Amino acid sequence: MALRGASRNILGVSPDPQSRAYGPRASRDGTPLHVPPLIARKRDGGELAPAELDALLDGYLAEAVPDYQMAAFLMAVCFRGFTDAELVRWTARLVDSGERWSWNGVPGPKVGKHSTGGVGDKVSLVLAPVVAAMGLRMPKVSGRGLAHTGGTLDKARAIPGLRVNLDRADVERLLREVGFAIGGQTARFTPLDGRLYALRDVTGTVESLPLIAASIIAKKVAEGLDALVLDVKVGSGAFLAGEEAAAELARVMIRLAARFGLRAEALLTSMEEPLGRAVGNALEVREAIETLRGRGPADLVEVVLALAERLALAAGAERDAEPARRRAAAALADGSALERFGRWVAGQGGDPAVVDDPSRLPAAPVVREVRATADGFVSRLDAREVGLLVVRLGGGRRTKADRIDPAVGVVLERKCGDRLARGDLLATVHAADSAAADAAAAELERIVGTSGDPPPAVPLVRLRIGAEAAAACDLRADDG
Repeated sequence: MALRGASRNILGVSPDPQSRAYGPRASRDGTPLHVPPLIARKRDGGELAPAELDALLDGYLAEAVPDYQMAAFLMAVCFRGFTDAELVRWTARLVDSGERWSWNGVPGPKVGKHSTGGVGDKVSLVLAPVVAAMGLRMPKVSGRGLAHTGGTLDKARAIPGLRVNLDRADVERLLREVGFAIGGQTARFTPLDGRLYALRDVTGTVESLPLIAASIIAKKVAEGLDALVLDVKVGSGAFLAGEEAAAELARVMIRLAARFGLRAEALLTSMEEPLGRAVGNALEVREAIETLRGRGPADLVEVVLALAERLALAAGAERDAEPARRRAAAALADGSALERFGRWVAGQGGDPAVVDDPSRLPAAPVVREVRATADGFVSRLDAREVGLLVVRLGGGRRTKADRIDPAVGVVLERKCGDRLARGDLLATVHAADSAAADAAAAELERIVGTSGDPPPAVPLVRLRIGAEAAAACDLRADDG
């Protein structure tokens, strides 16, 4: 049975020591790799043997398997899923394609956080300095935006001069001096996942439970973490919009992490509307800095504090939730997290003056106001539609090679539940030219729904799924 939505035990095979030898391989009977039958078998619901998955992935990494064949295979996985053995093997191959870090000489617990993707999700830029100020260490390898969602790496690149191509020595230095590092995948760190990640973004193969789980957990295993908290988004702006599917993804990732010796838990958080008010890379960096100054939007602050609390508990830095949250809130209030952010920017070669003067961040030449046309309450602000609008402005990618304009985006002056009067400012559009600004403003007027009554409140943190979920399955390796 393929792993798509139903809950299954994460069972698999031990990573083959020979799988570290790169290059295209022969199939099980020793003949040269022929990819179309593998695509067809997965398309028809069949299972690939470990050696076949190895051959396919090694061939792709060595550029012997072209993008179009791998895209076809990924689409087959989207429809048919993976078996448990395939999922563990696929994840192991992503990990083994590059370095696997260890931090024995760096003091303090090593923790990680990963979001499954959202609109306006600049949590990592705030959370990492907060937990660093709490004494934890976060070596974070981030990804670029996928589809309608923004990526932490793209936001970090919006800071002038900031370097995201970090090697292990860079990360260790930053962990010691700052407490965290945020970089991208390199040729030495899960390079196979990096190539697949970019290909999925532009081939309609992002929204696959096993592919999402494998990509996330492979990076977290390779980061050398002691504990991991997953921020699994639920709602229109999430890749898995329904709560049941999101919870299943969380359980699969927790069990998959346990299979590799990593303790993980998850929070399901709402993504019906964008998180915070800014959507767009430089605009989100500006909002992250304001949040570190203690002036952040309430929803963003709540997600940051909830994740910081769970990380402190998972790492053993605190025994109870209340003192953990108090420590996180204090790091925002007393400026210690902001100070860490400035040290991080300087430590990765960026312009630390942006902390005191965010106007040094990229700015769009055209800013257009969008105003309410009627009285009422904001009742709808679809996160996915806002994210796609920002992509059309140039703030995201439509093709693998697209360049992102870091300056463009929107700032939402009103969110769901806010009262409106005719003429009130709804949003500002930041665009590269007047035509794009006008089109985006007209689209925002359609996206923002209003009603005579306030909409029902949606809880921001919907559910916590603990590491005990891993106990439901047998995590022993299958030697066959």
